[in-house]
Amino acid sequence: MNNRLRILRAETGLSQGDLAKLLGVSRQTINAVETDKYDPSLPLALRMAKVFGVPVDAIFLDDWTPPEHRND
Repeated sequence: MNNRLRILRAETGLSQGDLAKLLGVSRQTINAVETDKYDPSLPLALRMAKVFGVPVDAIFLDDWTPPEHRND
């Protein structure tokens, strides 16, 4: 899952440490999310959305498409 967390954080002038403190997580967690090494829990994703004032899907971009349904 791709995300725009780094872009949003930079636009608001927050460091990884600042954002981590606001969200109650470690700076390493923010780094892992930004580098696509960790997908955050739903509660954390919702908190991130609240911090930036955007919907969750404006931060996290899912390029998954469902398989076609077959009637075999």
